[in-house]
Amino acid sequence: MAVVNARFIEPMLLLPTDQLPAGPGLCFELKLDGYRALAFKTGERVHLRSRNNKDFNRRYPAIVSELAALPDETVVDGEVVALEADGRPSFAALQNAADGANLVYYVFDVLVLCGRDVMAEPLTARRALLSAEVLPALGEPVRESPVLEADLSDLLQAVKANGLEGLVAKRLNSRYEPGQRTGAWLKHRVNQGREFVIGGYTPGPHGFDAVIVGHYVGGALRYVARTRNGFTPTSRSKLLRLLKPLETTACPFVNLPEAHAGRWGVGLTAEKMAECRWLRPQLVAAFEYLEVTADGHLRHACYVGLRDDRAARDVAGP
Repeated sequence: MAVVNARFIEPMLLLPTDQLPAGPGLCFELKLDGYRALAFKTGERVHLRSRNNKDFNRRYPAIVSELAALPDETVVDGEVVALEADGRPSFAALQNAADGANLVYYVFDVLVLCGRDVMAEPLTARRALLSAEVLPALGEPVRESPVLEADLSDLLQAVKANGLEGLVAKRLNSRYEPGQRTGAWLKHRVNQGREFVIGGYTPGPHGFDAVIVGHYVGGALRYVARTRNGFTPTSRSKLLRLLKPLETTACPFVNLPEAHAGRWGVGLTAEKMAECRWLRPQLVAAFEYLEVTADGHLRHACYVGLRDDRAARDVAGP
């Protein structure tokens, strides 16, 4: 059998769903609110890469240091997560975490092991290899992302009660398909929060007052909210430096202007648009919100942090 050199492999993607299936042939994991990351070791050197192949070595040196114990010519898939004091994952904490401060790399798959491509093997076999031949050599801050042993209804209830992001369901017989979103892996968000594209802002005394956001539907960017909530002086300053070079005269949202401000005042009318500054839609950020209204607006949206691991065109709405 030919030896395969470890390298960056585009991660297999999860298909969003409003309802997870139940029954045999599936396993469930927590949907972790962090950065997807591929780790590989080749020629005795470790590489930690984002889902779009950006270098994470400098950002997370403590994780990279522990991954030095990986077998040579091995590729694993996982997620970098920051944990709150109570052990819950927090994307906001990840934005501000210093390396080694409650950071964990949760590993859930192995793609290449000691020069052997195992992506065509079923998930059950890959998880067994991960547990037996990879993880025993690794310690903190690298952990296995556990399979959750409980009924789906109980898991959903527990996720909601603990304020966790959601659940992932994977077919036990699924092969690893790089870059594909086949539906063999599903993700379901339980608590409200997701990524949106920043397409504009309104000026304010500290550079900007509110950001204007939306998502892609049928290839067109649609406005869903503007919010001034969630910003700290540091995050506001950082974001403002990124907004300015993206300014443009053209509004990127196809559904603006709106005829009415709406019950909650989030509708963006022509009059209110006169105050706006528009941006080329390149920045993606995570937001939390209370609910989506009948006319497609977010109520009480709150900025969490930038997602530099997501391409704007991948942020699709319903």
